[in-house]
Amino acid sequence: MLKPRKIPSQGRAVHTVDAILQAAVELLGRRGYDDYNTNEIAIRAGASIGSVYQYFPSKDAITVALIERESDALVAEVEAALGMPDRGDALCSFIDVAINNQFRRPKLARLLDFEQTRLAALLPVSSNAAAITSRLAAFLRDAYDIEPSACADAAADVMAMARVLTDGAGNREQVNQGLLRRQIEGAIAGYLQSFSSI
Repeated sequence: MLKPRKIPSQGRAVHTVDAILQAAVELLGRRGYDDYNTNEIAIRAGASIGSVYQYFPSKDAITVALIERESDALVAEVEAALGMPDRGDALCSFIDVAINNQFRRPKLARLLDFEQTRLAALLPVSSNAAAITSRLAAFLRDAYDIEPSACADAAADVMAMARVLTDGAGNREQVNQGLLRRQIEGAIAGYLQSFSSI
């Protein structure tokens, strides 16, 4: 079971869940997944193991909550990027969001990417991923005149290109973000150009 057992509503409960998730981030970032377990998370969070299990039925449930928390911030960043008036600036800003998401905390990003792939079949449908895809599809429709019937697929393709290239750079520990940005820009621009010849 990957969904939280219960959603905190009172201030103290919200604080406990935040402490649990922050402890999980710190453990993943410092020790990696091998030393990441509910007992260590509880100790670092200053919570009892019972409190951890009160909200999260398993270590994987904590990981899913971390993936969702990281993508919460991403939705707002994507919205701001794609809201820029110039389509070229908006696309570049969107690419920067993808790169910054990978390199802000590279080790954590790589671990969460791996866990997202491992847990893909069990993950609940993410409203954040749907929101990003929907916003990107609307941007592509309006800024690049892509047919409405093709926008969702185009948005998924653009997101996949950005993710594959940023993940690859992260796995290689590539630090030249300017080069990475140009590579992603080129790949996406070439892809979008194909729609103008249809």
